[in-house]
Amino acid sequence: MTRVLVAEDETLIRLDLTGLLEAAGFEVCAEARDGEEAVRLARETQPDVALLDVKMPQLDGIEAARRILYERPIPIVMVTAYGERELVSRAVEAGVFGYLVKPFRESDLLPAIETARARHAELAALREEADSLAEALDARKKIERAKGILVQREGLTEEEAFARLRKASQISGRPLKVVAEALIATLGE
Repeated sequence: MTRVLVAEDETLIRLDLTGLLEAAGFEVCAEARDGEEAVRLARETQPDVALLDVKMPQLDGIEAARRILYERPIPIVMVTAYGERELVSRAVEAGVFGYLVKPFRESDLLPAIETARARHAELAALREEADSLAEALDARKKIERAKGILVQREGLTEEEAFARLRKASQISGRPLKVVAEALIATLGE
């Protein structure tokens, strides 16, 4: 069951949101009355998604979203009576995945949450892929550097240097990158 944090300073709207979410099968794990409480409750309850009002006391919803996302990236949908471009731009810049203007219906809310969750999942997958590519590039650079050291010190060809690294990897049972790092640490300039 998807766990949702609802942050809204107006009690009636907060109760309406909670009712709509629960009727749709979501679990409202926390309700906040201001931005600071929203940040604290997000930390304590670890929701799967958050709905934040833009204009709240203590800390506005956009800054609360920024702080929540800094600690733990989750899909966040802003809920507000204000559709001004400046607020929308600030929300997007903060990393918010959805923006709903009041008054809205259940038929608006649920797609906004699902869209935010889908976009968040896509972004997480892209970040994971980028991290994987960065790791592969880092490994390749280290292997090339280790090969260069062997070529220079041992007078090997690049193919021979690579074969030596690969054999050391197989014998030691360690990844090629680890063998290259060890060689660089031992013989590197």
